Amino acid sequence: MNDTTVHAQARRWMDEDPDAETRAEVQALLDAGDDAGLEDRFGSALTFGTAGLRGVVGAGPNRMNRVVVLRTSAGLARYLKRTVPGAAERGVVVGCDARRGSPEFKADVARALAAEGVRALVFERPVPTPVVAFTVRETGAAAGVVITASHNPPEYNGYKVYAAHGGQIVPPDDEGIAAEIAAVGDVRPLIDAPARAAVETLGEAAEQTYRAMVRGVGTPGVPLKMAYTALHGVGARFATEALAPYGSVYSVAAQAEPDGSFPTVRFPNPEEPGAMDLVLSIAAAEGADLALANDPDADRLAVAVPTPMGWRMLTGNEVGVLLGDHLLRTTSGDRFVANSVVSSPMLGVIAASYGSRCLETLTGFKWIAYTAERETERTGARWIFGYEEALGYAVTSAVRDKDGITAAVCMASLAAALKAEGSTLYARLEALYARHGRYVSVQHNVTAPGATGAARIATIMAAFRAKPLTSLAGVAVVRTLDYAVGADGLPPSDVLRYDLAGGGRVMLRPSGTEPKIKYYFDHPEPAQPHDDTASHEMRARARLSELRQAFIAEVTARVG
Repeated sequence: MNDTTVHAQARRWMDEDPDAETRAEVQALLDAGDDAGLEDRFGSALTFGTAGLRGVVGAGPNRMNRVVVLRTSAGLARYLKRTVPGAAERGVVVGCDARRGSPEFKADVARALAAEGVRALVFERPVPTPVVAFTVRETGAAAGVVITASHNPPEYNGYKVYAAHGGQIVPPDDEGIAAEIAAVGDVRPLIDAPARAAVETLGEAAEQTYRAMVRGVGTPGVPLKMAYTALHGVGARFATEALAPYGSVYSVAAQAEPDGSFPTVRFPNPEEPGAMDLVLSIAAAEGADLALANDPDADRLAVAVPTPMGWRMLTGNEVGVLLGDHLLRTTSGDRFVANSVVSSPMLGVIAASYGSRCLETLTGFKWIAYTAERETERTGARWIFGYEEALGYAVTSAVRDKDGITAAVCMASLAAALKAEGSTLYARLEALYARHGRYVSVQHNVTAPGATGAARIATIMAAFRAKPLTSLAGVAVVRTLDYAVGADGLPPSDVLRYDLAGGGRVMLRPSGTEPKIKYYFDHPEPAQPHDDTASHEMRARARLSELRQAFIAEVTARVG
């Protein structure tokens, strides 16, 4: 885009932008002759996909702002009216987190829906993302919208869409919505037009309906001591109440109130180094049985437990197998679990030991919920659990997305039951490893920015498609799956997988949201007679490291 074109586009944007702050941002760039800054904001646009939108807050189509939110909401309304019976009357549930711009964006969603003649059911206060997902199903709405950027840095915000079944949208809905958004013109008529449908407030009653569902997820038992943090997000007023029946909850006061600037953490993701320091400090001081953390929109859960060697963060896979085993152990009948293909294969082994099934899905929780819905329709079996290794868990089919509140309650219920037996979460995890093998996993990310990086990522994927692995670190490859052609009946996705003799595997996947390629390694190490925890884990980690090093050397040998 040349300078004249980008300047003209910037001025047109200012004419329709209702926000004084972003108008001033554009004017400052024009006044300074900052063509690079203008090109960054106006030379491309945020792309609407199955995860909706996510980007830095600021001016222009390549940022999150009021114009983008208004246009997106009008496009969504038009798509719903065209494809969902009774969409205008059924309406759209709208919620937000506490990030910068979230309340204003939430109001603009409602404003655009109403201007398009679609009823808007709007949460009065910021709420966790899973509350919106639940309420879509509970109210029979045509869709749901959450303004959130989950655990992204403070400068980000986003726009997430749920379908009528309460799960995230999947193709081809994303393409249909994107086409309608592209056809929306000037947003000023959306702002100035009288509302053609009602905007209704969802208050305490709607929140209490969700809370009542949460109370049914677990069973209180022997009182626990629990440390908890909301990481400056919206989870505290839901999680602390939900956990109270299970014992004493020691909340991190400095992180309890919603604050989109996230003043005590560099990066508001419980997986990041340092993010759990305050809650672990409280857990150690109080002699807690477990420490829990939600991310800022409370759809993820992190767990730490005391061990003989001190406090230890559980991986997403470890939390997944603990919860999955617990729910399989305490249910019966024709039921199944599900996880993403990049999550540990251990859940499948556990499910088989209970005579149950584990369905593997593409990466992204939208696919877990979608696959579970289709499987229940096809077989009548109950979906009781789903997880992905990035700390996302669904412990009840009432919420068709990851839910950090219900997952926290389910974990507390398990911990209470184990405490009554004189056991712990850590001991249960070690018992699972002793029975099924110690499944260890590691992810290796290679960042490759720009056009050169994208070309390198494509070259790596092409090289392994042209000449698939036959062995790695002396272990034979027993199965190769290329998900680009719809392996295992799944929709096409740019993922390669090599299953190794003995149950290990290696996977390659370009990131869908960042300029990087990700390599995933899994290895199950069988327990040996008289194994202790340390020797079993050391042996498993050493073998996993061998696989990782051998594969990285293979990549270097093929593409440099």
